Amino acid sequence: MSASTEVMTTDRLSEFGAAWRAKDVDRLMSFMTEDCEFRASVGTEPGTVFRGRAEVRRGFELMLAYDRGAEAHGGLAFIAGERGASQWSYSHVAADGTVVHVHGCDLYEFVGDRIRVKDAYRKLDGDISRSSADR
Repeated sequence: MSASTEVMTTDRLSEFGAAWRAKDVDRLMSFMTEDCEFRASVGTEPGTVFRGRAEVRRGFELMLAYDRGAEAHGGLAFIAGERGASQWSYSHVAADGTVVHVHGCDLYEFVGDRIRVKDAYRKLDGDISRSSADR
């Protein structure tokens, strides 16, 4: 079956999420198109953008290293034609012993059953009543 007749499914998108939680970059890249793009949830622009397979791979490696030590959790995913979204969360223990919870979502663009764009967004735990000096 050619890529043009295959479509992304929630099961396949869940497999991508499982590969992310397993930190399996080779498996992650097997889901990506040749002209893929990864819009990270951290960095400049805001969020560094990686384009092309070599750069996306590097972006995935950097993001996985950035989140090293975190316990990742999957969440709800849905697909609407050539677009989709998934929720995720993770937690880690900060140097001062506090547990930090991070929640996020990824917005996707698909070509067939592959991911062309992964656009990530994240929210951090935090008390907005604290001043920036308290953080």
